[in-house]
Amino acid sequence: MPPRGLPGAHGSGGTAGRGAGIFRNKFLTLRVMEQSLKEKTARGILWGAVNNGGQQLLNLVFGICLGRMLDSSDYGMVGMLAIFALIASSLQESGFISALNRKRDATAADFNAVFWFNVLCSSSIYIVLFFAAPLIAAWFKEPELVPLGRLSFLSFVFSSLGTAPRAYLFRNLQVKETAWISLTALAASGLTGIVLAWQGFAYWGLAIQNLVYCFLMTALTWYRSGWRPSARVDLRPLRGMLGFSSKLLITNIFTHINNNLFSVFFGRLYGKQMVGYYNQANKWTYLGCNLLNGTLWSVTQPVFARLSDDRERERRAFRKMLRFTAFVSCPALFGLALVAPEFITILITDKWLPSARIMQILCAGGAFVPIASFYSNFLISQGRSNVFMWNTVGLCLLQTGALVALYPFGVRTMVCVYVALNVLWLPVWHWFVQRLLGLSLWTAVRDVAPFVLISAGCIGLGYAAALPFDSVYVRFAVKVVVTALAYVGLMKGLRVVVFLECIDFLGQRFRRRQS
Repeated sequence: MPPRGLPGAHGSGGTAGRGAGIFRNKFLTLRVMEQSLKEKTARGILWGAVNNGGQQLLNLVFGICLGRMLDSSDYGMVGMLAIFALIASSLQESGFISALNRKRDATAADFNAVFWFNVLCSSSIYIVLFFAAPLIAAWFKEPELVPLGRLSFLSFVFSSLGTAPRAYLFRNLQVKETAWISLTALAASGLTGIVLAWQGFAYWGLAIQNLVYCFLMTALTWYRSGWRPSARVDLRPLRGMLGFSSKLLITNIFTHINNNLFSVFFGRLYGKQMVGYYNQANKWTYLGCNLLNGTLWSVTQPVFARLSDDRERERRAFRKMLRFTAFVSCPALFGLALVAPEFITILITDKWLPSARIMQILCAGGAFVPIASFYSNFLISQGRSNVFMWNTVGLCLLQTGALVALYPFGVRTMVCVYVALNVLWLPVWHWFVQRLLGLSLWTAVRDVAPFVLISAGCIGLGYAAALPFDSVYVRFAVKVVVTALAYVGLMKGLRVVVFLECIDFLGQRFRRRQS
């Protein structure tokens, strides 16, 4: 060792000190980045929850009003057209929102190319559907679907104009702005639908309501994003995104087919009234599912896209969000299944009671829908759109085959099998996630199972407590209060981490507001 004070000794100590300083600075930088991303994620989840919670609340209010004024045939007429509008919407969007989010160096030319592609594509598809409307009406044996379809299909043309600015907001985690846009458009269109229903427009009012919503969503997105297209039409930048986005396109088409199979089957086999009952049950079920799906979708892809270089952080974040998803979805959807008969009777009268039985089955499986959506969003954030595509296509084909084989056994059997296949497909989703994260199926089951079991136990307790009562209002209140108190009490008593973290986060936000 050189004597103290010689250049060698001083240089060695200085190098070690600088090395330690560099290490500390790098460590602190990583800590700051992690805290910043965590804060952005928390804010994103909060505003996503505000957005989706507000949307579901407005949908609840408008759904009650419209359900009382309209009947199952009105909803059935619009429901029979839904699958065509949704597929057309997928074709014009073509997965470019996720593709732009995933692209590290997205430029103005990329957004401009997506905009003009959407405009050209949606215009072409509308022309095709305009002339195909008589064929659609002939399939369902409803001549009135010709003019109704030609009006309804304008919705995806309006939506196409907002895809690029919506992608800009999504990429930049501007969830607060998105919340304002969605809630404003939904409130205005909902009021429009109620006024038209009151004036006797029936299913025409539902179609116009959707048009108003799509138009306002696009107009307000342009206003809040600040993004504007150029007049130059250059589609060449799309070539770098087509490999990824085309897989999402195919996936979205099969997803819409999968979600609307019953409207096609029931419309052909049982008529518009059964389509109305099913769509009413499906609408209320997915109020709960979409609340969590939309909240997670607004942050999952952007967050995991930024964590893709650190597998350990990614694994921890994945498990935490998986537990949060189960913590919310299981009690919410199981609880909705519990109160479905009372819920339907109180809100939209007993004329809709046949839909309550279908709703209970859908809700039981719906508790697992946000978990499957979380898995699929994670795979998309990792650039595995091909896995997302083949998984969705495989499940859709399996369910379609099952429904074709089982239609002689009736509506409930078909719905039960459909729900069961969705739940049983979860291990398939996990297998692909395991290959990326090294997270075992048993670990994921341990993360989710406690919330499933505790929720089921609380639901059973609520059901038993309501048995002695005859009043539909008392039964509803007892089921809700007993189930909620039991679930919160168990979460607090068992000191479940995700529950305590949620309480702590909300407390911090409240204290900041007060100060």
